[in-house]
Amino acid sequence: MLPRSLLGRSLVILLVPIVLLQLVVGTIFFQRHYQRVTQQMTENFSSGFQYVVRLSERMDDPAEIEEWLAEIDAPLGLNLSFEEGATIEPGRLREFFDLSGWTIADTLENNIYRPLWVDLASDSRAATILVQTSDGVIRAVVPRSRLSVSNPHQLLVLMVMAAILLATIAVIFMRNQVRPIRRLAEASEAFGKGHSLTFRPSGAEEVRRAGMAFLSMRSRIERQIDQRMQMLSGVSHDLRTPLTRMKLTLALLEEDEETEALREDVDQMERMLSEFLDFARGDTTEATETVDIVVLGRSIADQAERSGHAPKYLVQKVSDGDDLVHLRPVAVSRAILNLTANATRYGTRSTLTLRLTQRAISFIVEDDGPGIPAESRGDALQPFSRLDRSRNQDEGGNVGLGLSIAMDVARSHGGSLILGESAELGGLRAEFRIPR
Repeated sequence: MLPRSLLGRSLVILLVPIVLLQLVVGTIFFQRHYQRVTQQMTENFSSGFQYVVRLSERMDDPAEIEEWLAEIDAPLGLNLSFEEGATIEPGRLREFFDLSGWTIADTLENNIYRPLWVDLASDSRAATILVQTSDGVIRAVVPRSRLSVSNPHQLLVLMVMAAILLATIAVIFMRNQVRPIRRLAEASEAFGKGHSLTFRPSGAEEVRRAGMAFLSMRSRIERQIDQRMQMLSGVSHDLRTPLTRMKLTLALLEEDEETEALREDVDQMERMLSEFLDFARGDTTEATETVDIVVLGRSIADQAERSGHAPKYLVQKVSDGDDLVHLRPVAVSRAILNLTANATRYGTRSTLTLRLTQRAISFIVEDDGPGIPAESRGDALQPFSRLDRSRNQDEGGNVGLGLSIAMDVARSHGGSLILGESAELGGLRAEFRIPR
């Protein structure tokens, strides 16, 4: 239930104590201060009003009672009146949110030992009190300022306004502190996908140190990639030159079983060399592009068909949206073609499915071959691994780098390669998944 972002969690950590503190302080203050003060003020009024009620009951003439109430009306600051022979039903009327009104009504009932009706809702500035006497009903209109503290909500308003102001300042401050961390995360994620975003360390000292460490790491990795590419270029040139001379020499020799076997060995060495170089080179030299993934999938299926793989091509759209994806098309094509080649090598039927969702795209290659046992799938993704003979990746001159190359391409795009069992064909199911 907590927010997933650092800013959200920081604000929760900061604001929850402020809100709880406001609630605790407000509750204690209202209960201990306003309630007690209201009770004392109402008790003082009740004492005087109880004395007025008792004196009025000693008078026999209702006219005399009305005249006497009129005389003490102004000195007491009350609006008093008398209704001869009237009766009332005890009760109270107040607004739901009038907390001090509850205390006023309780205090009046506890101090005036007669049936009474308290109206605190008809007029927000005054309380109307009706008291039953032996001769009738005495009616008193009392200003609320004599029964409770005036404007008790002002403290609550000030507390809320202060909390909002402090929370706003805290949000602005926390956003400024989290922004460098977000930029560092974006630069790291982009570099993991092969992009090099402009990044300048900023923020707190710890964030700056992390940013400098990231820049230093990125620089070292880029230098290592450049050095490896230079080395691979030299190795490729040095190894292909003698292979070319050997092929030319074999072409000049007479055709017999021995020269045919040598020619097959040379072709096998050339294929193995190409696979080694593809694995070592990776896809770091290719720039990312925004491509239509459906068109790219159709192109990959056509290439596989021309190579003799001929998988059945399907497109599944799980959610609406455009088909544009930012990736390295050549590297992705090479990875998927490796998967379709494996499917053709070990099975008789294969399918290539492009699945598009709102968050990711997946190329799923399935075949009807022997598959790979669940306990061996992790080893199958490792370069140069040897599996059992049911799906031996070293068979036919293959060095077992097809799955490794596909996994490296997927990881360089921030994705993964997932091996499983095909529910439709019964063989291997290889899912090449990268985020959008």
